[in-house]
Amino acid sequence: MSEKIAKIGIITASDRASKGIYEDLSGKAIIDTLNSYIKSSWEPIYKCVQDDQKTIENTMIDLIDKQNCCLVITTGGTGPALRDVTPEATEAVCDRMMPGFGELMRAVSLKYVPTAILSRQTAGLRGNSLILNLPGKPKSIKECLDAVFPAIPYCLDLMQQAYLKCDEKEIKVFRPKAK
Repeated sequence: MSEKIAKIGIITASDRASKGIYEDLSGKAIIDTLNSYIKSSWEPIYKCVQDDQKTIENTMIDLIDKQNCCLVITTGGTGPALRDVTPEATEAVCDRMMPGFGELMRAVSLKYVPTAILSRQTAGLRGNSLILNLPGKPKSIKECLDAVFPAIPYCLDLMQQAYLKCDEKEIKVFRPKAK
């Protein structure tokens, strides 16, 4: 039996990056970090969209419902500005929310910057796929993924998604010991 390839959606929500005003470093940071963690076969499906709730919602729905992504990771749109609507888009398309992810990311980020309390990262489940909202700065992306990724492969296991094999030298993931 061949290994199931994990499709992972990466969405950057940025008006300026989506218009080509500047290069999207955040989406690239997610892909680079996942490449360092994941040793099994996986395929990134990358989208850079404007900070518009309907656009973000439709992109998430497409990545999960049509492109069969087991995991969608967003960057950007999690702050307090009026155009920051990624958490609202996530909540609108999810069946259930997973607030522990946001709580942990804020706790970790507070070690580095006092403004981490302004971030509204969250996570939720759409069907048997996980959506995770990350902040927009590449350094913060790595810090947050280092904190929450250890739980993601097991979360995907529980939803009968692709099995992610990870490089234990890069990230120590948690899976219960087999009895």
